[in-house]
Amino acid sequence: MHSDHVFEAQELGKEYDGGQVHALRGVDATIRDGEFIAIVGQSGCGKTTLLRMLGALDRPTAGQLLYRGEPIPELRDPSAYRAREVGFVFQEFHLLPTFTAIENVQLPMLGMGLSADRRRRRAAQLLEAVGLKHRFDHLPAKLSGGERQRVAIARSLANEPPVLLADEPTGNLDSENAEMVMDLLNRIHRERGGVLVLVTHDAAVAAHASRQIEMKDGRIAPCYQSI
Repeated sequence: MHSDHVFEAQELGKEYDGGQVHALRGVDATIRDGEFIAIVGQSGCGKTTLLRMLGALDRPTAGQLLYRGEPIPELRDPSAYRAREVGFVFQEFHLLPTFTAIENVQLPMLGMGLSADRRRRRAAQLLEAVGLKHRFDHLPAKLSGGERQRVAIARSLANEPPVLLADEPTGNLDSENAEMVMDLLNRIHRERGGVLVLVTHDAAVAAHASRQIEMKDGRIAPCYQSI
């Protein structure tokens, strides 16, 4: 099925604890190819829940969520979707502590049919692209917070996904490193195209996006409804 939208949410809902917690309440939204979207709002508003659904890390309890016209909850192989279509960047970095930077970047490529030599060459190119040419063999503990997040960004690009999902990517960084990471994400989006969806509570970070979606109490604020 062809669709002009990369993502389309229709009356999307999510409940937890047997319906006692409503994380999402009838969310309608569309995201087009090439967009850089910031999902903003206070803690607990539902923005991370929505991002997790875009990445097939969580399932809705109501409504419909489509990726290029196909229902994400009905994917035959969600892990393949996450491996090939989506790159993730998290606030906590999620680097394996006993793996070097270049080994961490190679992890998403395992099982993709690439030779060990090709995996290492691609990881080296990605680390060089994020300014870590001299950190290939460093363990995460030997890297600064900003460097760890750049390794995580390189890892998110390992399989050249058309979608990048970033959950508070500057949340654990000081202002200087936060600005560096946002400049890097901006550059990657300009050069690669595709979709970048970023969750943040920081107005300065959200200002980098081409469009903002504000959430409140599990809903999209009326003035931010999709057009």
